[in-house]
Amino acid sequence: MASTSTSRSESSSRLTHIGDEIPNTDSELPAKYTPEHTFEVQEAELLPVAMPPTTIQHRLRRAFWLDHPRVRRVWLYLRGPRPKVDLPDPTPFFGRTHRWRQKVFSISLEPSWIRYSRTFTNPWLFVVLAIGYIIGFAFFARAQSFLTPADSFIGCTATYWSANDGCGLDGQACGPFENATFDFRCPAQCNSVILQNPRTVGDEQVEFVPLIVGGGDQNRTYRGDTFICAAAVQAGLISNSRGGCATLELVGNFTSFLPFSANGLSSIGFPTIFPLSFRFLPTTTLHSCSDLRNEALAFNIIITALIFLVLRPKPIVAYWCLVCIGFWHVTLFSQPQASPPPLDVAFQQFLPALFVAYAFWRLAFRYTLPAFRRAPIEFTVWYLAPYWAGVLTNLTTDKIPIDRLTAADISARPGGLTALIIIIIILVVIVINQVRVIRKTGWLPWYLGWYIAGGLVTLVLSQLPGLELRLHHYILAMVLMPGTGFPTRLSAIYQGFLLGMFLNGVAAFGFDSILQTAADLRRDAPLGSDLPSFVTNSTNYNPSTPFLNQTIFWNALPDGEGWDGFALLVDDVERYVGTALNYSLSALDPGLLHFFRLAFTSSGVSGDFTMAATLYPNGTWMDPLPGPS
Repeated sequence: MASTSTSRSESSSRLTHIGDEIPNTDSELPAKYTPEHTFEVQEAELLPVAMPPTTIQHRLRRAFWLDHPRVRRVWLYLRGPRPKVDLPDPTPFFGRTHRWRQKVFSISLEPSWIRYSRTFTNPWLFVVLAIGYIIGFAFFARAQSFLTPADSFIGCTATYWSANDGCGLDGQACGPFENATFDFRCPAQCNSVILQNPRTVGDEQVEFVPLIVGGGDQNRTYRGDTFICAAAVQAGLISNSRGGCATLELVGNFTSFLPFSANGLSSIGFPTIFPLSFRFLPTTTLHSCSDLRNEALAFNIIITALIFLVLRPKPIVAYWCLVCIGFWHVTLFSQPQASPPPLDVAFQQFLPALFVAYAFWRLAFRYTLPAFRRAPIEFTVWYLAPYWAGVLTNLTTDKIPIDRLTAADISARPGGLTALIIIIIILVVIVINQVRVIRKTGWLPWYLGWYIAGGLVTLVLSQLPGLELRLHHYILAMVLMPGTGFPTRLSAIYQGFLLGMFLNGVAAFGFDSILQTAADLRRDAPLGSDLPSFVTNSTNYNPSTPFLNQTIFWNALPDGEGWDGFALLVDDVERYVGTALNYSLSALDPGLLHFFRLAFTSSGVSGDFTMAATLYPNGTWMDPLPGPS
């Protein structure tokens, strides 16, 4: 029996309080609750007594410690107490005695709330609420996405015209250009959907704002590549906070799109002709158009607060409620992958998300959630506030100038590097504090071993040729979550935020790979390909030659590069594809500005286009700036 007690005293139990009572005897602290046995299913049994070290091992270790006493002191400090210990549950702040200026007073808010609300903790009441919630949530989802015709939904970046040569020669792939109307519905919060890479309009580059060209004339005419929803918000037809429906009509050719500012959005101008433009009609035939994400958010916050504060089911039940409510809120309301939400894709992501969530429970939540069972008010505050901040990551981090953790994105956006440094400093402070907490229990070497092993694996993956390491925010949540499995208030805050961030990432984007190719990360950024060059320039262009007889020239194809032709954009429309080295200006209006951008092609696929060369009506030729557009 002596060996039995010794075996159990040498390791912390990491006890999980799943039930309502706390075991008090050693026999109720099975060894299977230690972190290294988290995923093992076994009967409670006695661990074998470790064999004493061999004589050689003992001598070598003793000699090393004698020769390096400072290293030994550092190691003993990092190792923490032996035997390992469990941290005590936090004492409820609103249920203990406080001293202030030699005065003693007690706050019994938590015990009083538990006593007065005990009636509502009946499990059958929770079942009734769960049934009512599912029915109510289903009606919310129906009103949100399934009362408007599916073909009327468009995304925040929907346009009629694709960038560069995406519409083909003379824009034929983007017809019709006029005499057509379209009833559409936009989601909420389109003002925050911006260009992540520069987009060239004439001789101007636009980035980090919604693309809106025109709208400043009396009829509110917009160029065809304008973000439709952002233009509708600017025109006052729909609300940014609630989305809405509207109708547009295509009006074909339009000249001189004027800039315009209204409703928090600004457009840019385009001083020449474009073959496709649109205007909004004053009325629409669609109905049930309001985006209900704010109402759904309020509904879900109230439900989660009732669960944590009033109904107070077992911790594991409350945890799974958070997982399911957060996932489906993101999927159906706050950040659906498409409109209307693709339910087949959602269920495809839901099952693996549940498996990861189960790992979160085993590794972290079961050690922390039960510790607050006597403090429901703190329980609600510490978990739900950061949890909803994580679920709504698309809003809470919207002002941080970092879209993706890639070097190109961080360096391209103003303030990106500064924001990254601040985030790293905050993260380091949090990690140091958690290391301090873990050391107190004696589990620090065990956690360090796993994190070092994971870091080495990640280092190997990052060196694979042709692939780039991409740390999605759901991956960051998975990495950091195990280190929060301790009964402290800060651990509860971290768990709530990380769980919400994980659910947001998976529900909104799926389980994207940790390794991606450069093409996956490029989006619509320049390819980095060779750029052609114009022979015509500001010194050899002759404005005295009649405009109908003017021709512009460019240099021949380079040898051995694999290019077989050219593509020429005139006023942002592809007007020529072929092998010729010149283009006649006879079809252009001499009274307007004209912009020319040139690219190499290979088997019909264009490379990067040059910046725009500009020809003014007075005959002045402006050479293009260096670099791709």
